[in-house]
Amino acid sequence: MAAPKSASKSAAKDRGSSLDNALAQIDRQFGKGSIMRLGDDTRPPVEVIPTGSVALDAALGVGGLPRGRIVEIYGPESSGKTTLALHAVANAQRNGGIAAFIDAEHAMDPEYAKKLGVDTDALLVSQPDTGEQALEITDMLIRSGALDIVVIDSVAALVPKAEIEGEMGDSHVGLQARLMSQALRKLTGALSSSGTTAIFINQLREKIGVFFGSPETTTGGKALKFYASVRMDIRRIETLKAGTDSVGNRTRVKVVKNKMAPPFKQAEFDILYGEGISREGGLLDLGVEHGVVRKSGAWFTYEGDQLGQGKENSRQFLKDNPDLAAEIEEKILRTLGVGKYAAEQAAPEAEAPLAEDEFLDEDVPVTI
Repeated sequence: MAAPKSASKSAAKDRGSSLDNALAQIDRQFGKGSIMRLGDDTRPPVEVIPTGSVALDAALGVGGLPRGRIVEIYGPESSGKTTLALHAVANAQRNGGIAAFIDAEHAMDPEYAKKLGVDTDALLVSQPDTGEQALEITDMLIRSGALDIVVIDSVAALVPKAEIEGEMGDSHVGLQARLMSQALRKLTGALSSSGTTAIFINQLREKIGVFFGSPETTTGGKALKFYASVRMDIRRIETLKAGTDSVGNRTRVKVVKNKMAPPFKQAEFDILYGEGISREGGLLDLGVEHGVVRKSGAWFTYEGDQLGQGKENSRQFLKDNPDLAAEIEEKILRTLGVGKYAAEQAAPEAEAPLAEDEFLDEDVPVTI
């Protein structure tokens, strides 16, 4: 009776060994992080550009938008897509990076970008006439090797030359999808070698005649869905008010695709009119959630010191004391094990004691 059990154990061991070999081969062939178990906490070290929201940086698993990769941000109108992209541009510039903005919609507001912290004097801006021109300019900038981040706003506005030169009402089926597919095949390798992050902003459309599942889809065909390492769905979920006046939006971002860490994480943060993402508000929310900041009634406290009564007063206090805000942010990221702190969480696991059957020869006790 023992033989079948022994055979099944041997078969299970062989299957496990075969799986390990396959996973190792996939990592070698397609790069580390191409496949992972959803419960894995191991995150490959990767250079990132912060998004401006600590909650979103944590949801992305690596501390921001990965460098050398394609990122897609999509959502309904006025949901904060361009705002999120401009915050990433501002953070890249603060770290000494060079940024470019391909304004295919011809709708960029330099004053708003400046309020979000973008150095508009140093920002490279292009307003191309056709989709081909936009993507060719993007390709040339990336291949220069000097660019840190480029934003294409938006995919829906990348109109093929044939469509612009044609008549109203002419059918141009699949032109934009073919354009995107060809461009992304060229861009992917150049992005990886140059370490440039490319953010594609996309709009939503509705498919006709869909009875089951979501009718929503993004423009530009399926190529971007495949080539993007990170895809983020951004939605406005609530209007923030001060009395009767609207002062901003509560926004939720779902990471629907992530090649750098386990996907399907969500983050919520405030976008204030004229200010952009409220970093300090996000620190208060995450701080309370993870026990770094205490909330008692309406009061927020940090290590026994009161930050303020009410979220708005506490947010303003952190804004006036950037060193304290940076200290709270560091503690939150360390608690979550995000970015450079991921290795610290993994270190104790590496020092775990050996199991009983793993003692070394010299560790075996000798009886005299």
